[in-house]
Amino acid sequence: MMDILIKNAAIVTVNKEREVFFDGAIAIKDDKIAAVGNTKDILREYSDAKKVIDAEGKVIFPGFINTHNHLFQTLLKGLGDDMVLKDWLATMTFPAAKFITREDTYYAAMQGCIEGLRSGITTMVDYMYPHNRENLCDGIIDAFKELGIRGILGRGCMNTGTQFGVPTEIMQDVETVEKDVRRLFEEHHNSENGRIKIWVAPAAMWSNTKEMLQMLWKVTNEYNSHFTVHISETPFDREATEELHGKVDIELLEELGIVGPNVVMVHCVYLTEEDMELTKKYDMKVSHNTASNMYLSSGVAPVPQMLKKGITVSLGVDGAASNNSQDMIELMKLTALQHKVANLDPVAISAEKVLELATIDGARAIGMENEIGSLEVDKKADLLIFNPLLNPKAIPLHNPVSTLVYSSSMQNIEGVIVDGNIIMEDSKILTVGDEKAVLRKVQEIADNLCERGHITNKGSGHKWNSLY
Repeated sequence: MMDILIKNAAIVTVNKEREVFFDGAIAIKDDKIAAVGNTKDILREYSDAKKVIDAEGKVIFPGFINTHNHLFQTLLKGLGDDMVLKDWLATMTFPAAKFITREDTYYAAMQGCIEGLRSGITTMVDYMYPHNRENLCDGIIDAFKELGIRGILGRGCMNTGTQFGVPTEIMQDVETVEKDVRRLFEEHHNSENGRIKIWVAPAAMWSNTKEMLQMLWKVTNEYNSHFTVHISETPFDREATEELHGKVDIELLEELGIVGPNVVMVHCVYLTEEDMELTKKYDMKVSHNTASNMYLSSGVAPVPQMLKKGITVSLGVDGAASNNSQDMIELMKLTALQHKVANLDPVAISAEKVLELATIDGARAIGMENEIGSLEVDKKADLLIFNPLLNPKAIPLHNPVSTLVYSSSMQNIEGVIVDGNIIMEDSKILTVGDEKAVLRKVQEIADNLCERGHITNKGSGHKWNSLY
């Protein structure tokens, strides 16, 4: 007997053949997919299960994989409007970061992951870079475990860059960082049936010394893990790294030997042709953060060019302070539209390719393409149930992928399964007792953080200034 049987659904597998079963079924046993195919064929072999879901008229997609986030920033939504990155950091993000507590990170992660789950995210890569006290990362891991999401915690750090606005209050020395990184690996890496993983995530090449970066790379490889870092988000990133280290950020990675398939470079808006060749040479991965690049007016990453070179590109919602949501469905549409208009080419990127960025390419970016990212036998049962009837925007549904990317919203996500566990059913997250109570607490925590950080652009926002 199977644990879960989903039948009568359209199933978009994103497998190697990109099969779509328009009357399909999936059988789940423990944490894995036991069978996927046409409903009649599956029911011949698996006629019963502990839980049977009749998904007639609905669509099953692989769970979405978000490869970059800063969950603590969910407390800062709407406070960084209309600023370039440098000002955004200096006037809002860094001042708040100085006062972050473990309780803050826990509730921020609860809110961000609830929103992410509601938009179909089953794997969340977080990137916790400000540290002014112990165990800030543990609050995020607590939320990952409680909610049942697949969570990757990137332990961030900064130990230089005061000339560029990094406050000393959130810096830590190499010895302190290494001690905590090793603790996190020993206590949490591959815990919860492998759902929780630890990475290293230095904030930027210009905010860390070579000694720090080399130590992190050494520890990464000791634990067979991943190294992720912001690269060439703006011209400032390249210029500041060159000023501090003598080379632009991606060239510094090569100089230090921090290259390979377990390196995930975030943003990559200003990669040159030579940089892209370097990325391909070492099979380094890219996390494309469309919404935050637009919000901060950072620029348009050359994603179509990267894809033509065979570079693995994935999607990241980025922190809510530079996106204002954790919505992967919104992000997919923005990604498709941005590259069409930037290249004046309607086929610069397709809906199908954007779905791949959010699923199988995301899995490839985090080194888990053999476990998640598509709906195939023996892969982990990470998936979402899409109900077009929950939002008139998704009706009529002719092409499931087109509807998902261009004509839907998070309202359409009715169910989410992670690691074979039903996390959301009938639009209710089962791993949260009282979701509204959690959200009310998040509001309270966010208001308090603004007071502690002396952040004044609340209420009506910035000083009212009509541009025209």
